[in-house]
Formats: sequence, structure tokens, C-alpha cells
Amino acid sequence: MARLTGRRLLAAVPVLALVTFGMFALAAASPFDPVRQYAGTAGRSASQETLDELRANLALDGPFTERWWQWLSHAVTGDLGESVSLRQPVAQVITERIGWSALLCLVAFVLALLLGTLLGVAAARRTGGALDRCVTGVAYVLQAAPPFWTGLLAVWLFALQLGVLPAGGLTDTGSDTVTVGGLLRHLALPAAVLALSQLPWFLLYVRQGVADALAEDPVRGARARGLGERTVLLGHALRSGLLPVLTLLGSRVPELITGALLIETVFSWPGIASATVEAATATDFPLLAALTVLATLAVLAGNLLADLLYGLADPRVDHQEM
Repeated sequence: MARLTGRRLLAAVPVLALVTFGMFALAAASPFDPVRQYAGTAGRSASQETLDELRANLALDGPFTERWWQWLSHAVTGDLGESVSLRQPVAQVITERIGWSALLCLVAFVLALLLGTLLGVAAARRTGGALDRCVTGVAYVLQAAPPFWTGLLAVWLFALQLGVLPAGGLTDTGSDTVTVGGLLRHLALPAAVLALSQLPWFLLYVRQGVADALAEDPVRGARARGLGERTVLLGHALRSGLLPVLTLLGSRVPELITGALLIETVFSWPGIASATVEAATATDFPLLAALTVLATLAVLAGNLLADLLYGLADPRVDHQEM
């Protein structure tokens, strides 16, 4: 496992370099001018000389390969540049927001995994039964529902109609203090909606895996030896049925990030994803490059975690072949 981790870390270096190079190449090909975006309405009447001077001050002049190499060499030392849209150092933007995004994604991921496992096992016990049809039907509906639509529906129901939960933000109106109780209230809706967007995948994978395991010979043999249904289900079928879910963990990270981007925007959650939207609309490429690196790192870490967990769950796996 240590060798596998080392190989993945070494492979991540050229991947990250290529990802950032692609970001700067797209920036150079983009029809949007970040200097005019930065200047706002004043940029419409500004002279070309003023715009060129502003471009030089923002280090946006020169070939994109030169700007990419300059950004990359500074990023290695921890200097990620200045955010054009937020008027802050990129490192400060990330430091202030990454904790809230991590909290939202972690809570949603754990909720989706636990509920998906519980409902998947319950549906797999009697495939084709009433509970199975109901659970899988709801899962397919949630799978097809866009997260932003589910979020807006949740705001309409729980915030506007019932008034039991806040519509968004991190604190109540007129307050800048974050308390534990207020944080839990404001976290409930976005975390629940993000969890619902990930729930169908875990539920359907667990249901199929456990249902297949219940039909295998080792499980039939356990039943023939007189073991109780609970022991057979939890001790034999569930462990075998969860193996496909472990491979799913890494592949769900990009979808989780995409869902978080939409959910944070709908609920005005002050996280990294909402900063990504602001950076994209303002063509803030230094911030976009740093956030793209973070997203790539999250995907690579998710894939590595899935492989390590699969190796722990199934000793037959040879990590040298991964």
C-alpha cells in the first residue's frame, strides 16, 4: 500500500502540471478579457493604453506559456497569485472557504453512504418486493433530478412554506457570529440536498451487490448450516456486496464536487464551489487554476482511497497491478 501511494503521488505531479497548463491555454483562447472584467464599467471608456498598463500590473501580458510557468513556479513556493474578482490573495480565498466546503461535502457524503447502505440492504433482502420497488423507484427519480432543482424545491418547502429551516447562508440575518446551533440549522438543507444527489448511486450499488451475494453458494451454505438470517446478511452478504461500493467511492468525488458547486450557489454557502462560480463569471484565471488543482487533487485522492479500501476489504487484490 505504501508503494501504491508513492506511485500515485509521483504520477500526480505531471497530471497537475498538465491540468494547470490546460487552464492557461483555455484562458488564452477565451474570448473574454479579464482586464475589462476587472475594470468593470470603467473599462468600456478606458483607453487602450490604460488597459495595457492595467494588464501589465495584473501580470496578464505576454504568452500564456510564460504566464503558466511563472504561476507554476510561484505556486510551488505557496504563492498562488491574486484573485482578480475577489481582490484577495488566492491562498487567502482558499483558506477562508475550504473548511466550509469540506464540512458540507463530508456530512453529505457520510449521510449518502449510511442511508444508501441501509436502504440498499433492506431492498436486497426481498428483491422484487414492495419495499424494493418503492426504494429503487425513488432512487431512480432522485438520480434523474438535477441538484439545483432539488435545492430550490427544498428552499421553497422547508424555508418559505414551513419556515423551519433557513433558506441559505451561514448565519442568520443581521448576525456575523457563527454558533454551533446556527451552523447546524444552516447546514441541514444544503447537506441533505447534496446527500440526496449522491444517495441513488450508493443505494443501487449496495442493493445489487447484496442481492448477488445472497444468491452465491457461500451464503447458501451459511444458511444450510443453520445460521440466522441476520448473521448471514450482515456477516456474509453485506461484506461481499460492499466491495463494488468501495470502487464507487473514488468515482463519486467529481460528481460530489460538481453537486457542491450547484448546492453552494443555491444556498449561498461560503465555500470553495461558490468561489469557483465567481471566478468563472469574472474570468479570474489565477483563482480558477488554483481551484482546478484542488479539484484534481480531490479526484486523485478519492481514487487512491478507493483502491486502498478495496485492498483492505479483499486481500486477494494485488496492489502491484494497480
